[in-house]
Parts: sequence; C-alpha cells; structure tokens
Amino acid sequence: MQPFPWLRPTIRIRLTLLYGGMFLIAGIVLLLIIYLLAAQALNVGSELPFKIAQGKVTSDICDLPASASPDVFNRAMNECVNEQRQHALDSLLSRSLLALLGLAVIAFAFGYAMAGRVLSPLGRITRTARAVAGSDLSRRIELDGPDDELKELADTFDDMLERLQRAFTAQQRFVGNASHELRTPLAINRTLLEVHLSDPGAPVELQQLGKTLLATNERSEQLVEGLLLLARSDNQIVERKPVDLAEVASQAIDQVRAEAEDRSVEIRGKREPVVVQGNGVLLERIALNLVQNAVRYNVAEDGWVEVTTEAQHGQAVLIVSNTGPVVPAYEIDNLFEPFRRLRTERTGSDKGVGLGLSIVRSVARAHGGHIYAQPREGGGLVMRVTLPI
Repeated sequence: MQPFPWLRPTIRIRLTLLYGGMFLIAGIVLLLIIYLLAAQALNVGSELPFKIAQGKVTSDICDLPASASPDVFNRAMNECVNEQRQHALDSLLSRSLLALLGLAVIAFAFGYAMAGRVLSPLGRITRTARAVAGSDLSRRIELDGPDDELKELADTFDDMLERLQRAFTAQQRFVGNASHELRTPLAINRTLLEVHLSDPGAPVELQQLGKTLLATNERSEQLVEGLLLLARSDNQIVERKPVDLAEVASQAIDQVRAEAEDRSVEIRGKREPVVVQGNGVLLERIALNLVQNAVRYNVAEDGWVEVTTEAQHGQAVLIVSNTGPVVPAYEIDNLFEPFRRLRTERTGSDKGVGLGLSIVRSVARAHGGHIYAQPREGGGLVMRVTLPI
C-alpha cells in the first residue's frame, strides 16, 4: 500500500487536472484577449476626437457647434465622448464574442483529443472483450501504466479470462472423455444385442426382449450424442466455411422423407440459395431437428411441413412450419429447454430424447443467429431461424 494514496495518479485525478487545467488556461487566454481588445478599443491615438484651433473647438468625428453657449457646447462634447465610448464598448463586445467562439472551438478539439488519449485503455479493453466474444480466450489486455481504476479493471478482466479459459479447457477435456467413455459401452451393448438377435434359434421371448433392449440402447446413444453436441455447440464457431442453407435444408429433407411418407406428411416449400458462413454439419443438424420435429409432431391425416430458405434484410432465414396440435403461446419458451416437451417435462415417448430444439437454439447462437417460434393458426408451429450472411 502506498504511503500517500491521495497522490496516486488515478483516472479521476488525471481527468480533474486535465479539465481543470484546460479551464484555467482558457480563462487566462480569454482574459488576456479581452484586455488587449479593451486597450485597442480605448486607444484614441495621438489625436483626440476634438481639438482647439484658433480659440475654437473643432472635431472631424463629432458634430460640435461653431458658436454656442457654454452649456450647449459642453452638452455636445459629452455626447461626442459618450458616442465614442459606446462605439468602443460595441467593438469590444463583438471582438470578445468572436474570440470566445474561436477559443471554445480550440478547447473542444483539444479536450476531445485529450479525452481520447486518457480513455484509450477503455478502447483496448473493448477490443479484447470483442475478441474474446469470438471464442479467442487466449487474448489478454495486459494494460500497463499507472495503478489506477482502469488498470484495476483490466487486471480483473484478465483474471476473469484466465479462469474462463481454464473452465472451457476443462469442459472440452470432459466432453472428449465423456464422448469415449459413454459411446464405447453403448456400442458394445448394441453389438452384443445384434449378435443375439441374429441367432435364428433364439426363443421368441428372448428376441422380443432383445429388440426392446436394442431400442433402449439406441435411445441412450441418441441421448449421449445429443448431449455431446449440445455441449460442443454452446461455444462460438471458430472455423467457418461457406454453406448453402438451401442445400442443408434439402439434405435434411432427404433424411426425413421416408419417415414423412410413413406418417402421410407432405413436405413442400421453396428453397432459395443463400450462403452463410458456418459449420455445415451443425447447420444441417438445425434443419434436420426442425424438420424431424415438424414431421413427428403433426396431425394424423393430411399433414404437411413447409420448409423455405431465403435472404431477408441481409440475413439468411430458414422457416419450418407445419400442421399439428394447437400450441399455447405461453408454452413456446418451454419447448427450447432440455428434456422439456409440450405438457411434459421429461422424456418418455418414442419421438426423441427432448434435446432437438435445445440443440437448434445452441447451434444458432454459436453461429451468431437466433431462432423464433410462434403458434400457427389452426395448430402447429412456425419456426424461424435467422443467421448472419
């Protein structure tokens, strides 16, 4: 701790000295200008506004009577002197205003430059924060200079980034380990079940049990894949490539087309080419999850799903709308929560694992986009995903 903390050149003290000094300097300069203008205005030179010639008072400036009584003559001289004084004051006022205007312009320009110099560390902090927002957690401010409020803020921000980097590194390590530890036993279980089911001499009860266990195992695999994808997609996408959103939507439709035909659901819509910068696999997951949900949560007869892609207001837009049950507006937010479905909180159906829309929202945010959902008249939903081009 410093012995004289009040002598520490903090940003508050520096700003106080800066603007107080500017005000003092501006006042001194303005006072000097007014003094010089007043001296110039009151300087009549070597000649007075009137003079005595041959016993008479004459003037080239004032209109003095040639012959008049002393009272009339004195009144005329007073009017002449007052007129000259008023002229000097008017000249002083106009010139002082011009000087004040010029000085104000200079003061504002100088203050703007000095304020930018004093507050430049804030710009450095902002640029670092913007770089960190792009998932570059290795960036640090490392602000040097006096130990003031801005340096304390920068050091605190650096400490926070260090902790965040360690946390994200640990998370990535955990995701990698979990990916191996969870997938391997599930894959072994699936293989064993498929081997037993391929035995033609197995009893019917054993085959039925094997199919049930295989479906449960497949569901667990889907859940693990969804959780891992959700964990990976929570971060920003560092490596981006051009991806045609229409092509991604078409590939998703091709994967769901057979299921849609089994459920008598028509898939339609016009898909215009629109290119975005991102990860093609994750963007395909957005389209696939939305189209799958639209097909699975549909009506029993004459159902349809409309998938469109287009560019609007400088953004790429993917719209998936469908017929289906009526969805209350207050239930919309719950649909994007993990393991939440309409009117139920836990997974318990054969339609999915309850992570589809959560993954869609996470992937859209990782690409700098958003997803909006709204109920459709007559039942169903309209899902609208916007991504920057």
